[in-house]
Amino acid sequence: MSGTGTLQRGVPASLATPTDLDPQARDRVVEALNVLLADAFALYLKTKNYHWHMVGSHYRDYHLLLDEHADQIFATTDVLAERVRKIGGTTIRSIGHIGRLQTIADDDAAEHTALEMLTTLCEDSRNYTAALRKAHDACNDANDVATASLLENFIDESERRTWFLFETISGGELTT
Repeated sequence: MSGTGTLQRGVPASLATPTDLDPQARDRVVEALNVLLADAFALYLKTKNYHWHMVGSHYRDYHLLLDEHADQIFATTDVLAERVRKIGGTTIRSIGHIGRLQTIADDDAAEHTALEMLTTLCEDSRNYTAALRKAHDACNDANDVATASLLENFIDESERRTWFLFETISGGELTT
């Protein structure tokens, strides 16, 4: 190995940022981050969908909560994609690519109650947190402390969103 580090398999030379991470371990981190990125976009769009279509007596509170959550989720996307590039990988390039990688289901239903929307987002947030932890494990295995550190913050933020959604749906105030 030269002083420039190893390059990711299948990455065009012009995009292959050198890194000292083990190539196979780095590939696992890149794969995990790209799934997280696809899920972040899927969760962002679902959150915005529910934000736009919220109804009920607590409309304003839920509308603002989901807008705040969507902003937080969207803010992670550039960080995740740039981290993939920093360690020598390539990342998603299209909506189709997102669709092939995402594990969070889309929701095209015409109508939901507020309870259904918030419950779905709570479960999706729990699943996203679990995926963040799994990606963190891949980072630990690769000795990629920088990515692991980023994910620790995202785990905390995801847990907070889950907590807020859980308290909203279990607090006895949600009736519509």
